[in-house]
Amino acid sequence: MSKSNWETVLEQLENGEARAAEPKGDGWEANVDVKEAILDSFGAGENTEYSGIYDGFVDKHNLPPRRFKVADNVRLVPGGSSVRRGAYIAPGVIIMPPAYVNVGAYVDEGSMIDSHALVGSCAQVGKNVHLSAGVQLGGVLEPVGLSPVVIEDDCFIGAGAVIVEGILVKKGAVIAPGVTLSKSIPVYDCVNEKILEKGAAIPERAVVIPGTRPMSSEWAAGQGLSMACPMIVKYRDAQSDASLELEDALR
Repeated sequence: MSKSNWETVLEQLENGEARAAEPKGDGWEANVDVKEAILDSFGAGENTEYSGIYDGFVDKHNLPPRRFKVADNVRLVPGGSSVRRGAYIAPGVIIMPPAYVNVGAYVDEGSMIDSHALVGSCAQVGKNVHLSAGVQLGGVLEPVGLSPVVIEDDCFIGAGAVIVEGILVKKGAVIAPGVTLSKSIPVYDCVNEKILEKGAAIPERAVVIPGTRPMSSEWAAGQGLSMACPMIVKYRDAQSDASLELEDALR
């Protein structure tokens, strides 16, 4: 019996042969065919009761958690983590418990996913990225043409950071703990003294921290109210690189 298209695509995703988004020019573009195949897999799936180590869980029968072997060179540490079918985990990746990697996600070589971190559906994570504890990378399955969250190579994402709505974080950027990045929140570049367009990519090697800005309405200003906003306070230098150097021994 020939495989359905969604079965073939899920296998290609797990092998790294297909991706839900791909670089194009200065940005990234969603692979609509891949995302449609993932949605087809949900339509074809039927809820089933899992058994064995997954006893008591219910999910689509065709999207079970992935299993790994020593030969995969992936460290999935025991304690409640799960990697769903159709997600790519490259050699040298470490996943600390509990963490979750959803269908269509791509995690490249040497990256670490720390405790309580989420790599949402179709999110793309580059090489040597550190996702600290509690990081949330939003998933974007629909609309199918919308690019997912992308974290390029050598980025450091601090604890509790939230990155959603298809935001692109470019190579070597540092996102400090507690920063929220979404298309509705402007980013203030205090180095170049400009405001990035809403939804714009975080530049290469930018260091982004949580900040505030005063609210513009007269009443809010009278109350001394401020809104949260991300701020670029520097761009990485040799000292920054040294403080963020990843340890090969962990991998």
